[in-house]
Amino acid sequence: MSVKSIGILGAGQLARMMALAGMPLGYRFNIYDTSGAPSAGIGTLFSDPSNTQQELNSFLAEVDVVTYEFEHLPLDLANTIAQRKPLHPNALSLATCQDREREKAMFTELGIPTPRYRIAHSADELRRAVDALGLPVVAKSATEGYDGKGQAVIRALDEVDAAWNKIGHPRLVVESFVTFSRELSVIAVRGAQGEVKSYPLVENHHHEGILRYTLAPARQVSATHADQAADFITRLLNRLDYVGVLALELFETPQGLLANEMAPRVHNSGHWSMNGAATSQFENHLRAISGLPLGNTEAQRPTCMINLIGCEIDLKAVTALPDCYIHLYDKTPRPGRKVGHINVCAETESSLHERVRQVLSVLPSMPDYPYA
Repeated sequence: MSVKSIGILGAGQLARMMALAGMPLGYRFNIYDTSGAPSAGIGTLFSDPSNTQQELNSFLAEVDVVTYEFEHLPLDLANTIAQRKPLHPNALSLATCQDREREKAMFTELGIPTPRYRIAHSADELRRAVDALGLPVVAKSATEGYDGKGQAVIRALDEVDAAWNKIGHPRLVVESFVTFSRELSVIAVRGAQGEVKSYPLVENHHHEGILRYTLAPARQVSATHADQAADFITRLLNRLDYVGVLALELFETPQGLLANEMAPRVHNSGHWSMNGAATSQFENHLRAISGLPLGNTEAQRPTCMINLIGCEIDLKAVTALPDCYIHLYDKTPRPGRKVGHINVCAETESSLHERVRQVLSVLPSMPDYPYA
């Protein structure tokens, strides 16, 4: 099938960046919003907070293939769409990533190591999980949590009831606390015929539960870890019969890599690829779902992605700096809101760190830069 029009479920910044990547390829974009607060500002918008059949029919009539920018979508909506139009990634991928218990089970099935974990359906079961795993533990809602939401670290037994009440979810995944040297992620793309290409491992730094910096490629990655990460994500892609971009978050530990969680979409830790790789994650996702050959995923030069959270920037000051690429999402700043990102590139890692420090000097309220 020749794809001319692509539908995107969700109308945030990831939909916006997908559309911007696809327009040079001649694609048209129709965006279906169920939140009532769309911000993509591009393509033809179908806003449907009430999930009415009429608006969905109008949307589907305009598209050849459908994808999504956010995994917290109603599964019944995804299944309905999949019966009428090609949906990539498929509904199985969406269902797996929506449920941490199901996701952990798939990791185990595929031989992908994870932190030890238990499932808790009550405060008493949470207490038994703590006893089995040992303190400290991380308790997470089985569904709906992201960017640090729906989580609590338990360091003492008398914190169990407060953690259960704080999370407020009927089913928790309780994980042993992992001592790790750094957080890594790998992004890969799988085409409709099963071809897989992986981007290099990147290094991520979070502040208050939100990604703030991504360094690509990650520093001093062993060949063993690079191969292991590519193998893990390839197993997942093939098991899910996946088409599109998938992200896998990892912990680097003295015992090796442990899988944290996966995301069935283009991912914040892949934004560096817009200026640091030959083919961005957004273009490769569109290539995959529309049946085109996949593009080169190699890093072209060292890149640091700086997330802009809840702040306005001095556009004149930032654009005056060399090899600094600004991507703003046309969103009104408010605390905790992702309003844009900046990719900083250089020919060497040491010169990259110097350029990042220059950029940070003209940005407001940024957390400490951890890589130099």
